[in-house]
Amino acid sequence: MLRSRSDNCRVGTLVAAVALLALGAGCDQGNSTQTQAQQKNAPPTVAVSQPVQRDIVEWDEYTGRFDAVETVELRARVSGHLTEVRFKDGQLVKQGDLLFVIDPRPFERALEQARAELFAATTKVENANLDIVRGKPLVERKIISDKAFDDRMSIVRDAQAAVKVAEAKVKSAELDLSFTSMDSPITGRISRTLVTAGNWVSAGGTANATLLTTIVSKDPIYIYFDVSENNHIKYKRLAERGVGSGAADLGAPVEIGLPDERGFPHKARLDFLDNRLDQGTATLRARAVIANPAEFFSPGLFARVRVTGTAPYAAVLLPDEAIGTDQTNKFVYVVGEDGTVARRNLKLGPLYEGMRVVREGVTAEEWVIIRGLQRARPGGKVTPKREAPTLSAVPAAKPAVKAQE
Repeated sequence: MLRSRSDNCRVGTLVAAVALLALGAGCDQGNSTQTQAQQKNAPPTVAVSQPVQRDIVEWDEYTGRFDAVETVELRARVSGHLTEVRFKDGQLVKQGDLLFVIDPRPFERALEQARAELFAATTKVENANLDIVRGKPLVERKIISDKAFDDRMSIVRDAQAAVKVAEAKVKSAELDLSFTSMDSPITGRISRTLVTAGNWVSAGGTANATLLTTIVSKDPIYIYFDVSENNHIKYKRLAERGVGSGAADLGAPVEIGLPDERGFPHKARLDFLDNRLDQGTATLRARAVIANPAEFFSPGLFARVRVTGTAPYAAVLLPDEAIGTDQTNKFVYVVGEDGTVARRNLKLGPLYEGMRVVREGVTAEEWVIIRGLQRARPGGKVTPKREAPTLSAVPAAKPAVKAQE
């Protein structure tokens, strides 16, 4: 009987312990479920930031092509056999360097013949003058008639004219002989020779004369680009107000970037504007000049060109990641003091230092959602987490204000 009571006490103790454990587990499960429900109903967390405000200058970009300041097509000015080529293809030549030699012997013979004809004409003048000297006393004594004396005077004038013709032939022969040695008219980079020694080259007009090679100057170098009609008017308005020149005034700054470069690291100056717009394309041809001492730029090379397009102004900037897009609008979500989300439609401008210019729609004092747009809805609540804005994932151009200096 004593054992039985002891056993019953032990069983009761175990039952009570199990009941307490079950009750504790039930309480823990209830608290966990309540916490999960509270977390599920809490407003989503989003990153917010105020737009950046800076003084900037916007730039207008164009596509340009480099061209040489001086370009020469070297053509034969006299016909003959080419005997010498005095340069290496592609070398740098200086003005006055001898490049080609045409066989001079036929022209030397022609010059000798012209000089002989001049000597003969000069001799005739001298003889005719002697006849005049001898004839004067004879005509005074009426030994010869006045007509005979006038004929002698005519012979002198004819002989003098023949001398002038002979002198002109000598000069022409000397000129033709000088054309057999072809010098470089400019300093620049020469192309390959199109005709090798031993070939016949022909003179004549541009269409008929043999093209021997070409030479282009390299430093400085031009870059041409076409300005749209609307932008040209805009630049004129800015110049009238005295707040910027753009491509309206000669000497205006122009920046250049090659296709493999970020930004516009090369500085040039506007030095030419055409006198009329092209009616077919409604554009105005403009030209800038840039130093090219290393000959890095070559004629025919394409490049990106930009000129100042606005006066300096205070701009509102946002990263592109903060901007949403629907079928018709660009927009951002702003968060109020109470965490309520509101939508703002935007009018955007270009990128500046990796940030997007916002022309209209949001102010610099508002808090804009920069991450977590998919968790926010207009009119809903969010938990804002304030952060500094980050640059857009786009190669950043150099600062416009700094580039203008």
